[in-house]
Amino acid sequence: MSGHVFHPGHEELHGVTVVVTGSGGRRYLGRYHETNARGVVLHDVAIFDPGFGTLSPEEWLARQWKYGVLVTERHLVLPIDEVGSIARFMETSL
Repeated sequence: MSGHVFHPGHEELHGVTVVVTGSGGRRYLGRYHETNARGVVLHDVAIFDPGFGTLSPEEWLARQWKYGVLVTERHLVLPIDEVGSIARFMETSL
């Protein structure tokens, strides 16, 4: 729903599960909290690192969709220069 704010008084994506594409090819899947001077703050985060395993980013996301987010980090702050793009998980083509 465009323009809908999950928690009034916060950014539009606050509380929404998002996929952050990192500059190094990593993918971060978690609940968006905010962007501040330190970076993008996520909660309950799963991390895809292309240097490990045999899955493509799309296969990894499909598994997260099917089985649920495999949380490896409860809270994560991604520096702004690490963030390439942010998309709602529900709008990610699998």
